[in-house]
Amino acid sequence: MRQSFAQLSDPHLSSLAAVRPRDLLSKRALGYLSWRRKRRFEHRMEVLEALQRDLAGTILDQLLVTGDLTHIGLPAEFQQASEWLQALGDPNDVAVVPGNHDACVAAPWAQTFALWQDYMASDRGSDEATGATTFPSLRVRGDIAFIGLSTGCPKPPLMATGTLGPEQLRQLPALLKSAASKQQFRVVYLHHCPLSGHEKWRKRLTDAAQIQALLQEHGAELVLHGHGHRAHFNELPSRIGVVPVLAVPSASALGLHGADIAQYNRYTVDRNHQGWELQIETRGYRAQSDEFGAGGSRTLQLNRRY
Repeated sequence: MRQSFAQLSDPHLSSLAAVRPRDLLSKRALGYLSWRRKRRFEHRMEVLEALQRDLAGTILDQLLVTGDLTHIGLPAEFQQASEWLQALGDPNDVAVVPGNHDACVAAPWAQTFALWQDYMASDRGSDEATGATTFPSLRVRGDIAFIGLSTGCPKPPLMATGTLGPEQLRQLPALLKSAASKQQFRVVYLHHCPLSGHEKWRKRLTDAAQIQALLQEHGAELVLHGHGHRAHFNELPSRIGVVPVLAVPSASALGLHGADIAQYNRYTVDRNHQGWELQIETRGYRAQSDEFGAGGSRTLQLNRRY
């Protein structure tokens, strides 16, 4: 059965124009200064509006949003992002994992991530009573198992690191093995890069070595992330074959000062006698026409014996 899905990341869609001084009595002050100086010019709502128009004509089994919807994680930003998610699609069709900007500082659950609860939830649900989303999350669509991981958690000033933590690392192998036993195409998605040594020290995933080892042991068919605002393609050798690891740039970026301009990826998966055929199409923003158009594409054959 041929299936399609897409990934976008780091939309940084919120505005801080109405922020109050008392909102900045923390690490958020640094983030606000960054927004005032640079980010409000780089991350533009008109780019996201063009992206939404491009997505509107596409039938997808799932749309993955890999974190950093906000700039400094204020409750007002979570409300803005909630409204944007609702315009983007139904929670059953759109899956979100948090980024480091979303978890800039510790904040009340009810005023922040609770607003995205339905978009982060697994098929099996989550624990709303305690305010703890169930990560890893699991959504199964046809032959595809989407496994979401949360790396967003409060960190000291000037640090943009992420951490999975022991509980997610403990649960992940069972999800990977269960999906493999059902011969499902396993998509693992998270905000930070899961490969050790691929990010600057202050932007790294602190337990990248642990998740990389798990992926090498149990395998996956595709790993997706954002965070770096750059497009990357890597291949991770595993016990069952090569695992593609892809990153997309910010979905709202104009590409100022040499940064990558906004892109997102569409993926098409088809089972064959050797395993899976994976088609990857990049869609990029074109400022002159204010629209997204076709960029590069590639087709991968993923040989698998379950």
